[in-house]
Amino acid sequence: MLFSLIVPCYNEEDGVEPFFSAARDALEGQGFEYEIVFVNDGSADATLERLRALAQAQRELVRVVSFSRNFGKEAALLAGLRHAKGDTLCFIDADLQQPPRFALQMLRRLEEQPDLDCVCAVQGKRRENAIKRVLKSGFYRLINALSDVPFVAGASDFRVFRRNVADALLGMTEYYRFTKGLFSWVGFNTEYVPYQAEPRQSGQTKWSLLGLMRYAFDGILSFTAMPLRFAVFAGIITALLSVVYLLVVVIQKLFFSIDVPGYATIVTLILFFGGAQLFFIGIVGEYLARVFTQTKGRPPYIIKETFNTHE
Repeated sequence: MLFSLIVPCYNEEDGVEPFFSAARDALEGQGFEYEIVFVNDGSADATLERLRALAQAQRELVRVVSFSRNFGKEAALLAGLRHAKGDTLCFIDADLQQPPRFALQMLRRLEEQPDLDCVCAVQGKRRENAIKRVLKSGFYRLINALSDVPFVAGASDFRVFRRNVADALLGMTEYYRFTKGLFSWVGFNTEYVPYQAEPRQSGQTKWSLLGLMRYAFDGILSFTAMPLRFAVFAGIITALLSVVYLLVVVIQKLFFSIDVPGYATIVTLILFFGGAQLFFIGIVGEYLARVFTQTKGRPPYIIKETFNTHE
């Protein structure tokens, strides 16, 4: 059996060598072959130089794919899938918050259960501020309410899965990828196991609050059309309320001689409905922009160079 670790890297110059050492310590002598596929996602530091040296020193174990620029983690995961040749694969970060020894435990769990296709690590208590925790919790509640595909709260990209799952993921040709959602969409028997993320060994997190919110927004748009349907429902409800208000105004004028509210009411209604229309036009625009990008057929990433790959 060949076990492939897929490791996206962005500005991890101080992390790739400790990660390799930790992975080798965890996987060496376990009765199977393994490879580590590093994907350099356009790092601006010395990550590529460190990976190049590591690939030269460890030709049998290390593969490196390097992008022409930063394309994002989702593109890096896809590139890793395309270049990994393992019968069993693992998505894992380079910062050692997701320890390779736990990846080995998930692999053993997969071996013990022949009917199991994927083992997913679910992070327990997070070392994050309260705002991020509340926003992430709200995201899972929202997307589960909107989407037909179930999302497990706290489920990470840290997963060990069989080749049939990888082939199914590779069959997804969309440009805007949301890997958590793709795993849920393709199905397969998945077991969720808790784990506690360890402190970063070096560097800082690449996920800002704005970046996380953008990522969540991409996930919602990728896996549900409910925002578009909500615009329809809002339009119907608004039309009905407008008719009711019209009847109230007519009754007040004809039967009670009450003056119809004037300038302030009109301005308020114009501003409200104008803002609502622009909001829903913006939602439609987001979906159209994604269709436009998909139809252009541009690749999700461009490879500048590779080391020790099978291609």
